[in-house]
Amino acid sequence: MVSQEVLVASKEGGYGQADPDPARVREQLAIILASPEFLASERGRRFLRYIVEEALEGRREQLKAYTIAQAVFGRDASFDAQNDPVVRIDAGRIRRALERYYLVSGNNDLVRITIPKGGYAPQFLIVADTRPAVEQTREERKPPAIRGASTSYRDLILPIGVPAIFGAIAILALVRPLESYFWPQTSPAAATSALNSKTVIAVEPFAALGGTRESADFANGLADQMIAKLMKVDGVVVLAPGRSGEEAAGASLNLQGSVLVEDAVLHVHARLINGTDGAVVWATRYDRDLKGQTIIDVEDEIAGQIATEVSKNLETARRAATP
Repeated sequence: MVSQEVLVASKEGGYGQADPDPARVREQLAIILASPEFLASERGRRFLRYIVEEALEGRREQLKAYTIAQAVFGRDASFDAQNDPVVRIDAGRIRRALERYYLVSGNNDLVRITIPKGGYAPQFLIVADTRPAVEQTREERKPPAIRGASTSYRDLILPIGVPAIFGAIAILALVRPLESYFWPQTSPAAATSALNSKTVIAVEPFAALGGTRESADFANGLADQMIAKLMKVDGVVVLAPGRSGEEAAGASLNLQGSVLVEDAVLHVHARLINGTDGAVVWATRYDRDLKGQTIIDVEDEIAGQIATEVSKNLETARRAATP
């Protein structure tokens, strides 16, 4: 197994010897932004691109909520981070999106971009292979001895054993096609059963009611959290917003709902719809007082409850379908 060493960039700014080259960081950023596994809104992508470029230009110290709010979110000079947590909320979403990307499809990437908690300046890490290029660790890679080596038992058997194996294969070919031994075919019924064992859930964007920015931000964050929670449910394939259940095999369900933030009170309606006939499989409502609570914590709590309810309904349906 290849050993790896993670070399961490300095948080104080500038580039040490361990830092990846800025060109490699920009290349990695482009890979992340183009990946369908990086689940972030367009505004979140602008956020990530902005803080990475500012860090590469040596302006880490300027990456504060106030400057980001003006550059990315279009806020004016009256922006107050204490009363408007939009930068903090979106930073949390980008952290989760980056963690998911590196977990799902970027686990072999050599450059890693992270946003340490407690700030907005990104951190760049390079994963380097520390094993010597000429190292040979496997016995089978050793060249055979050619000078003065004694003849081994394997050397005597090899000339006899190989023709014997091919002779046996030829005999088997006369009795039954070779593919029946080496490439057994799965029956169509078994393949269909395996596909149907997975339940496909398409997470639709929750509607933001009331036309407020708070409702829109919460709706986007809740969708991200629900995708992360549902991915942990056994026997479930999760489709991100904008994709149809028809893109995957198996049963198709749609998770949808609405969000309304009114006078620091949150109202969330969620429902699970059968994509085949439109029947409502499950529906509920969540009401929360947002005073004294962070938006991210509330999103995490509600998304967890929704995932639990969906899992229970799927388990009940599976038991009912089992003879």
